[in-house]
Amino acid sequence: MNSYLIVTGGQIDDSFAIRWINEHSFEGMVASDSGMEFYKRAGIKPDMIIGDFDSVKAETLDFFRNKDNIHWIKLNPMKDDTDTEAAIRLAIENGAEDITLLGATGSRIDHMLANIELLGIGLERKIPMQIIDANNRIRMIDSGIVIREAEQFGRYVSLIPYSMEVKNVTLKGFKYTLENYTMHKFNSLGISNEITADEAQISFTDGIMVVVEAAD
Repeated sequence: MNSYLIVTGGQIDDSFAIRWINEHSFEGMVASDSGMEFYKRAGIKPDMIIGDFDSVKAETLDFFRNKDNIHWIKLNPMKDDTDTEAAIRLAIENGAEDITLLGATGSRIDHMLANIELLGIGLERKIPMQIIDANNRIRMIDSGIVIREAEQFGRYVSLIPYSMEVKNVTLKGFKYTLENYTMHKFNSLGISNEITADEAQISFTDGIMVVVEAAD
């Protein structure tokens, strides 16, 4: 599978991120603007760098400009989309079949919410996308999934309706189960569930939800 990693400018636990990268294979690595800072700290050369470069340090920009075989895309700072969105679309244009975002969470809640929104780009194109950090994995789904206990990212699994309704939700293998239940937006029913079986199944017939696996 043509897997892409996009590193953007949010908060990153370097030890976690480096371990994650070493444990996974990526055909393409993209730096979105100040995502370059992580690549520099980690000693990793990205394949592509995209952004308006308004938030990256000048010395980091110069460091990578002196490296060979990096595809650069300079964006106009007067634009309608974020550098992260541009990076996602760049990865898709280059054949990404699944995408992982690092540095997409942190203290800028507006950016984090926007990045969760951007998971919908992958959903529309049937390209699996996820946001990960040291404590969370975030996905957006429009059909059922199975989470294996041995592979789950964290202790808790939260299901957040993204559409106004998510119809006929059935949860099996969880501490709190549901059977053909319609989940509605603007409530906290799906927060902090736990897997109690080897496999936990989430199924529904219509709607979109955000799935968060949280370690703490």
